[in-house]
Amino acid sequence: MILIKPWNQAVSEAHPIRTSVFVLEQCVPAELELDQFDLKAHHALAYIKDQCIGTARLVEQLDGKGQIGRMAVLNSHRKQGIGRQLLSALIELGRFRGIVEFELHAQVSAIPFYEKFGFLPYGSIYDEAGIPHRNMILLLK
Repeated sequence: MILIKPWNQAVSEAHPIRTSVFVLEQCVPAELELDQFDLKAHHALAYIKDQCIGTARLVEQLDGKGQIGRMAVLNSHRKQGIGRQLLSALIELGRFRGIVEFELHAQVSAIPFYEKFGFLPYGSIYDEAGIPHRNMILLLK
C-alpha cells in the first residue's frame, strides 16, 4: 500500500528509512540527507501491513514540472516491486496535479530501473554526495 503524506506526517517514517539507506548504507553525509524541499514535497510511503518500508518524494516546480527524488527502500524489502510502486504513485500524483515533465537525479546503477518507466538520461555523469549520478527526464504526452 502506498500513501501520500506531507512532510510533517511523513517525517517519523520516511527519515529513518532514508537514514538507513543513504547515510548508513551509501555513506551520504547525514547533513545532506534532509533539505529545504522536504517541507513542500509530496512524500510517498510504502507499507507492508503497518510497517513503512520505502519512501520517495515529488517536489512540484513551476510550469508543469516536478522532481522525483529521495527514493529509498529498506534492504530487506528490495527486489519486490516496492520502488516501482513508489515511482508509479508519484508519476500518477504528478499527472493528476498537471505535471507533464518529471526530472530526477538517478544513481548511475539505477538508470535501467528508471528507463523502464520511460525516463531518458541526459547530460554528463556527475558526483552527488560521493555517488555517480546522471539526470533523467520523463515527458508525458
